[in-house]
Amino acid sequence: QVQLVESGGGLVQAGGSLRLSCAASGRTFSSNAMGWFRQAPGKEREFVAAISWSGYTTYYADSVKGRVTISRDNAKNTVYLQMNTLKPEDTAVYYCAAGRARYATSRSEEYDYWGQGTQVTVSS
Repeated sequence: QVQLVESGGGLVQAGGSLRLSCAASGRTFSSNAMGWFRQAPGKEREFVAAISWSGYTTYYADSVKGRVTISRDNAKNTVYLQMNTLKPEDTAVYYCAAGRARYATSRSEEYDYWGQGTQVTVSS
């Protein structure tokens, strides 16, 4: 059974940092792009960041560019999201997803597997 399990969320003050992790089990995703999405209350799910299978290509939403870094460790079947200079508008449930293809994409329909999400709350 394929599982993606996110961790690392929590409550942080504005300007603070968090590092999210997503550990995959049940199969290896070393040949697949991985992505992070988020959904705030009352809003649609939105793209945050994606990384290609090799880790050489990354792609960020404009809203987080310069503050967020996505990375992966294929040996550990894990992807990370380092978030710095957090803002209250970053408050959301953050979801990890495994892509169908090798290349990073912001399109949620290109991702086949999703985690259960981890809550990030940024206080002002």
